[in-house]
Amino acid sequence: MAQVNDKLIGAAMLGIGTFVFTYYSIWTLVMPFVDEDHVVRKLFPPQWFAIAIPVFLLAVGVTGIFGFLSFVMLKSGKKAAKKST
Repeated sequence: MAQVNDKLIGAAMLGIGTFVFTYYSIWTLVMPFVDEDHVVRKLFPPQWFAIAIPVFLLAVGVTGIFGFLSFVMLKSGKKAAKKST
């Protein structure tokens, strides 16, 4: 039963990832060549967000990773200091 559930979750994640990749690729690679008054333009946010969103996510991710590493290093330093005394 767990295998079926895992396969469904994996399929959903694959589907969402494929959709996001396709949407972002069309947004960044095709939309700059479409006229401003075309109806398809209403399906996509302004081009500025195509750069701003990934930069924001990268900054949040790097901050989270370094925050976690700092926490682990401080915690292991306290254990080592406590062990030596």
